[in-house]
Amino acid sequence: MEITVRTAAEQDLPALLALYHDLNPDDPHLPREAAADVWERIANQQGRTVLVAEAGGAVAGTADCLVMPNLTRGGRAILFVENVVVADAGRRRGVGRQLLEAAARLGEEAGCYKVQLLAADDAYVHTFYEACGFKPLAQGFRRYIGREA
Repeated sequence: MEITVRTAAEQDLPALLALYHDLNPDDPHLPREAAADVWERIANQQGRTVLVAEAGGAVAGTADCLVMPNLTRGGRAILFVENVVVADAGRRRGVGRQLLEAAARLGEEAGCYKVQLLAADDAYVHTFYEACGFKPLAQGFRRYIGREA
C-alpha cells in the first residue's frame, strides 16, 4: 500500500472529523460551520501543522503538530504531537509510523530539540510509540477544565 503524508487542507475536514470521532466517539457532534471556523484558526496558527496520511486515495490517518518556542535548551523549540489517529483499515500497515516520521522531520526542520506526545493508557499504543523511537521518560498529568471533569 502506498502511503503519502502531507499537510492537511480544508477539503480534508470531513475525513479529519471522522478520524477524530474514532478517537473520541463520545465527543459532542461539531456542526460543519463550527468545524470550519475552528479549522480556519488552526490553519492560521503559526507553528501548527496538521498532517494527513493518504492510502488508496483516502485519508487514513492524522497527527496534529505544534512547534512551541522555548527559552530553555538554547532557545530550541519543542514539537508537540496530539490527536494521532489511524483508521482501522490503515493500522499495522505503516500509516502511523509514516505520520510520526513526518512529524519528527517537522521538528528537525524547525530546530526542535524534542518531539513530545502523550499516549492513552494502552499497552498496544505504548508498544507502537516505542517501536517508532519514542521513550516513556516522564509521567504526564492532566487537569480537565469545565465539562471534561
